[in-house]
Amino acid sequence: MKLSKKSSTIKESNYNKLSIQIALNGLSFCILDTVKNEITSLERFHFETVTNPLQLEKQIITVLNTHKNLFDQPFQEVVVSHINSLSTFVPKPLFSDKNLSDYLKYNNKILPNDYITFDVVTNNDMVNVYIPYVNINNLFFDKYGAFSYKHFATILLENIFQLADNNQEAVVYVHVQKDQFEIIVIKNKKLLFYNSFEYLTSEDFIYYVLFSIEQLQLNTNELQLYFLGDISKEDSLYTVTYTYVRNVSFVDKKYPFTFDESCTKLDNHNDFTLLTNI
Repeated sequence: MKLSKKSSTIKESNYNKLSIQIALNGLSFCILDTVKNEITSLERFHFETVTNPLQLEKQIITVLNTHKNLFDQPFQEVVVSHINSLSTFVPKPLFSDKNLSDYLKYNNKILPNDYITFDVVTNNDMVNVYIPYVNINNLFFDKYGAFSYKHFATILLENIFQLADNNQEAVVYVHVQKDQFEIIVIKNKKLLFYNSFEYLTSEDFIYYVLFSIEQLQLNTNELQLYFLGDISKEDSLYTVTYTYVRNVSFVDKKYPFTFDESCTKLDNHNDFTLLTNI
């Protein structure tokens, strides 16, 4: 089944919106009560042994079945974001929806039956071409009916562009996940650099960070680096970065809603792509 990229919302609904973010190594979700304008649920689940979409589907079904009180309700809207490295950005003037596989094939292994789609980055002149987890989309379609989905990198860039100002100097954003991170460099609200790296140790991590900075000929004593995602000041990734980069901070995202006291709320830079997609 091939779902349309943007679908109408579910006809039978209440006032709750559901945002789900999926990756091979886990799932996170939040529920927004649109009447109270309040996040009423925010949870994260880690999958240790998942290596393919079929195993991922089984894990997600287990989560749905063990939390029926949260997931077995009608939602006003359901939005899903896919986290994987099967994506690439294409300048809009060079983009054609007839050449999707050509954009991806040089950086990713594409199978004949892979479903390739794309997101238009709303506040920049780019298109994100990617392969979603189609079996997971079908799972949510069977459960909720029509919903919307995007690649998480689209959400990440769209919201970082909103944070960025017309700074004459390049600003580095590092979005941290378990075993993977993204580096985004923006100058004058233009994207200079985007890449995703896998890492096992803090040494791997700082190597890729410094290599990217060096390739752009940026000065580690002068540039501003912002962290967001799954990282804290006590993290070894923060410590090793602060050793080599003078100006290191965390993104302080201001959200347009409140959080119920029952939610396990982390710092404002955590859950960035989940909470900005609700």
